[in-house]
Amino acid sequence: MWRRGWRGWETNKHGGHLPREEGSLCAQHCLNNLLQGEYFSPVELSSIAQQLDEEERIRMAEGGLSSEEYRTFLQQPSGNMDDSGFFSIQVISNALKVWGLELILFNSPEYQRFGIDPINERSFICNYKEHWFTVRKLGKQWFNLNSLLTGPELISDTYLALFLAQLQQEGYSIFVVKGDLPDCEADQLLQMIRVQQMQRPKLIGEDTLQTRDQRIQKADLEQALDVSQPFDGTGVVDEDEENFQKALALSRQEIDMEDEEADLRRAIQLSMQGGHRTGFSDSSTLNTPLSAATNQSESLTSEELRKRRQAYFEKQQQLHQQCQNQEFHDVPTTSSNALGTDPGGDMREEDMLQAAMNMSLETVRNSLNTEEKK
Repeated sequence: MWRRGWRGWETNKHGGHLPREEGSLCAQHCLNNLLQGEYFSPVELSSIAQQLDEEERIRMAEGGLSSEEYRTFLQQPSGNMDDSGFFSIQVISNALKVWGLELILFNSPEYQRFGIDPINERSFICNYKEHWFTVRKLGKQWFNLNSLLTGPELISDTYLALFLAQLQQEGYSIFVVKGDLPDCEADQLLQMIRVQQMQRPKLIGEDTLQTRDQRIQKADLEQALDVSQPFDGTGVVDEDEENFQKALALSRQEIDMEDEEADLRRAIQLSMQGGHRTGFSDSSTLNTPLSAATNQSESLTSEELRKRRQAYFEKQQQLHQQCQNQEFHDVPTTSSNALGTDPGGDMREEDMLQAAMNMSLETVRNSLNTEEKK
C-alpha cells in the first residue's frame, strides 16, 4: 500500500528540515503508492523522460538546426530528469496516461468551476520542488501516502480540505487524478473495515535526528562542565571543604573565647562565695571592686581576658606560696593546733580569706585544665 525511501535532510521554505529520499526517487514512490503496486521503475521513468526530451528537440529543430535557440537548447540539461533521480510533472503525467489517468491542477480555474468537494475525489498528487507524494482514498477513508513518513497517515473527511489548503499555503502544487484507478487489495479490505490511528506517523529519521541532537547537547554540556571545573573534578570540592574547615575553626575559637570569659567569671564568683563563707563582715567592700572588675572584663577582648586571667592565676599562686611559708613560720605545731589558737586580729582574718580564695581558684583552675585535656 505504501513505499518509502530516505537520503538525509533538506531545508524547506519555512526554515524547517525535511528528509530527502534516496536518489530523489519520490516520483517513482508517488506513482506506485497511487497505483498500489510496483508498476514503475527508475529505468522506465527514465525512458519516458528521454522520449520527452527527444520530442522537445525535434520541435526546437523546426526553427533551424543552426539557430541560436536550438544550439542553446542542446547545451542545456534535461528538464525532465537529472542524475539525482528527479522526474518532472510531464514524466508523471505521461506515465499515468498508460493507465488512462489524467492530472488536473487542483486550484486551476477550470477545475474550480466544477465546485467539486475534495472528499468526492479519489486521489491527489502533491509536489513541492523535487518532492512528490500521493493522497488517496482507500476504502472509505483518506490516507497521506507520503514516502517520507514512517507509515500511512489517516486523514478524516473533515480534515481533508484543510490539509490540502495547508499544503497550498506551504507552496505545494496539487493535482487531481481523474480516471479509474486499478483494483488493489488494500482498497478491497478497507471497504469492509475502518481503521483507527492512535498516533501520527513520524518523519523518517526524526527519532535518529532527535537522538543525535540530544547526544550533541549532552557533549556540549559535558564540555562546559569540564571548562568550568578542574580536570580532576576535585577542585571545587576541596575549596568547599577548606572553607567549611575555616568556618568550623572560627566557630570553635569563638566558643573557646566565650568559655574563657565564663571561666573567669566563675572563678571570681567562687572567690566571692569563699569570702562570704568565712563570715567576713565587710562583704560590700569586697563586692564593689569585684563587680567593677567583672564589668571591666566584659569590655575587654577575649585575648586580653585570657592574658589577664593567666597573670592573675600566677600572682595568686605566688601569694598562696607566700601565705603557706608565712603560716609555716608562724605556727610551731600541727594544723590542728593552729585551728585551736585564737586568730589574733584583723591580719589573721585577711590571711584566712586570702587562703580560701586561693584554694577556690586552684580548684577552678584544676577543673579547667581537666576539661581542656578532654
